[in-house]
Amino acid sequence: MSLLLFGVTAFHIIILIILFVATLDKSWWVFPNEETVNLWYDCLFDNKTEAWLCSSVSENEWFHAVQALMVLAILFSSFSFILFMCQLYTMKHGGLFYATGIFQIFASLAVFTGAVIYAIHVSEFHLSRKAGGYFGHCFVLAWIAFPLSLISGIVYIHLRKRE
Repeated sequence: MSLLLFGVTAFHIIILIILFVATLDKSWWVFPNEETVNLWYDCLFDNKTEAWLCSSVSENEWFHAVQALMVLAILFSSFSFILFMCQLYTMKHGGLFYATGIFQIFASLAVFTGAVIYAIHVSEFHLSRKAGGYFGHCFVLAWIAFPLSLISGIVYIHLRKRE
């Protein structure tokens, strides 16, 4: 049983790390000249002044929705992990981890919705920049976090506390 708990805990921590990297790292969109853009700021190095120039990526409402959903996914997943640890020590034997699973599924749905919105509206988000580019590794990590957190939520719902 302890091996199963260790596996579930490690799986959840890996999902949290993936969510943090997907949300905070700097590569949601990669332009043809290898410049990257994240969800928060567009920072470019100016060779003339030898300084970084940062500006908000987009004022688009859909972009703010993506930002909010990714932060919400981290919050749901973090709360799910904290709730799992609390339930692990306070729940009666034989109890199911319903609340933990539901919050993890909410995190999964938030990541899914944010990634879909970003994919649909990406051309609107970067209008002021050159055309072209491709999705970066953070976008891919968001799509990886979606099924992993969904699986984790389903596992939590079916997981019983044993001695």
